[in-house]
Amino acid sequence: MCSEHRDNEGTGKQGMTRRGFMQIMGTGAVGASLSGAAMAAGSKPEPPAKILDATDTVKINLNINGVNHAVLVEPRWTLLYVLRETIGLTGTKEGCGRGECGACTVLIDDIPRYACMTLAVEAESRRITTVEGLMMGEELGPVQTAFLEEDAFQCGYCTSGQMMAVEGLLRKTLKPSMDKIRRGVSGNLCRCGAYNHIFRAASRAAGLKTK
Repeated sequence: MCSEHRDNEGTGKQGMTRRGFMQIMGTGAVGASLSGAAMAAGSKPEPPAKILDATDTVKINLNINGVNHAVLVEPRWTLLYVLRETIGLTGTKEGCGRGECGACTVLIDDIPRYACMTLAVEAESRRITTVEGLMMGEELGPVQTAFLEEDAFQCGYCTSGQMMAVEGLLRKTLKPSMDKIRRGVSGNLCRCGAYNHIFRAASRAAGLKTK
């Protein structure tokens, strides 16, 4: 007698074979055994970890231009947004909003960074410098003075970002070559095309800083 015929002999009214019945019973027994072992061990399911919602607010401390600011922010807020809308430092400009133009450049631990691509929570407990922080009291700092003397701007919208890129370069290299200056400001766009003036301003600023 073939195996198919033997299986069909045990088929009940609902079409269940002896083999199928035994497989189901075996699976149930294994499941019951595992459940019983877990209960005997007293294990409890762990509650799911709380996922921070984008609209939840958290308190962070930002050190900006040497001043500590305790602010409530949403985790999704960029440093650019917090600087302008929460703290009121509007010298940092919003251009493209996606890290392409450099108008929002600030220094974080003396390194130029796009504020539009940096979350405010990322900058906590770091040294943040904005264009306002380049002032020397009520007077312009060396980089600002050089930009003024070399007429390194036209519409001026990109100027604060250009200044911060130059400041970051000079904090790393006091006497950069013209090639290093070009590389240092290569991430900052000027729609007016005042690049030659910007390069001269960077070189002039290097001289003012070493006096």
